[in-house]
Amino acid sequence: MNKLFNILLILSLSAISFNTIQGQTSELDDISLSGSEFKFPPLQVVIDSVLKRSSTVSFRKFNVQSKEATLATERIHWSRNIGFQADTRFGNLSNFATSEDGLSNTAALTTARQFNYSVGLFLKFPLFDAINRKNQIKLAESEVEAAKSMAEFEKEQIRQTVIKLYQDLILKQKLLKISSISLGNGRVNKQMVEKEFRNGVVPLSEYVRINGITTSIERNYEIAMSEFIISKQLLEDMAGFVFGLTLLN
Repeated sequence: MNKLFNILLILSLSAISFNTIQGQTSELDDISLSGSEFKFPPLQVVIDSVLKRSSTVSFRKFNVQSKEATLATERIHWSRNIGFQADTRFGNLSNFATSEDGLSNTAALTTARQFNYSVGLFLKFPLFDAINRKNQIKLAESEVEAAKSMAEFEKEQIRQTVIKLYQDLILKQKLLKISSISLGNGRVNKQMVEKEFRNGVVPLSEYVRINGITTSIERNYEIAMSEFIISKQLLEDMAGFVFGLTLLN
């Protein structure tokens, strides 16, 4: 029973989702056929959203942080040559001693329980570290700057890509508007020719020619619609939000 309920729920949600998509497409088609233009979000808003969501930008950011941590480590690398050392021992201490008085040798073994400890400070001056320290720090600083430059380069590339896609979307919108106006005029012309053909005013050859032109206009309109939707969805996917179909006043 629960399985049947889950199946019905999934089918219902799928139907709702399909109707929503179909409604959006129908709305887009109605607006396009009227020859209207849409108002899109500002370009800078789209760029900021894309940069915020970009995994490449995040990767470069973490890479910079990693290089900065490496540089900080190199700056205090000298401290490994200075240290504090302590040692403790507790146990039995055995001493073996011999004595000689001229007539005989005497050997004695003594054992005592004893606690020993030592504390000290050590300081080392490795020659390689002293000579190469400046180069290591310089290398780490260069890696940080290189990582920052690469991060800025990635941001610049993304900004340029978004600008191209944004302007391409505007172009596709204008082409769709032109196609929708041509389609509207073509359909009106086709209706007039059909009426005149039924009344015997227009010959069959002219009717076929106009019908072919209208079909070509419809095909161009569908291509323009498809290209506009693709451009819009690509930019929406990068930005992470859907552009509303607000009409441009």
